Amino acid sequence: MEEFFSTTFGVSGETFRIIILPLLIFFARICDVSINTIRIIFVMSGRRMISTILGFFESLIWLLAIGQIFQHIDNIYSYIAYPAGFAAGIFVGMFIEEKLAYGKVVVRLLTNEDTAPLRAFLDARKWRYVMIDGISSDGHQQIIFTVINREHIELLLAEFHEHFPNGFYTIESVKSAAETSLLAQKPAGRRTIGSWLESIKRK
Repeated sequence: MEEFFSTTFGVSGETFRIIILPLLIFFARICDVSINTIRIIFVMSGRRMISTILGFFESLIWLLAIGQIFQHIDNIYSYIAYPAGFAAGIFVGMFIEEKLAYGKVVVRLLTNEDTAPLRAFLDARKWRYVMIDGISSDGHQQIIFTVINREHIELLLAEFHEHFPNGFYTIESVKSAAETSLLAQKPAGRRTIGSWLESIKRK
């Protein structure tokens, strides 16, 4: 690789070892750690094929990065770039995971107040839900269960906190859910990457 940069771009050996190689290792680690984060999402969702493909490229990128380190084992800058890329990859991977908003979650909304405004909000968007009455240490509670796409969480919680600032909620990931029954339907609006991936899954 050093010879390629030298003959193609006229990069000196010292520049390659101090700048080019560490940067390549740094960005390679960002890529493979980010891919790993996305792959885990698809593994948890039962997407075997795409998880396998991502795993292949993740391993390939890692192999290329570690191979360059062994070829330049006396290059201290590579040892700094490798963990730095790993740390940055975690950050980038979490950012991508948040933007993907892929998958479904079950949301439990609890309050001791009348849930009529929240139910009207859910009904207006044709989001299916179940409400049950319960008793807690604080007295009577109304509990609403709904299964929604992750991309809808912020919208739902914003409405919930607007009417019930002291309300309590829990959110858990769902590996799979029927497309009918309790699954909240997607409201009209912009499509996200997560909704696009969901549409591919259904085809």
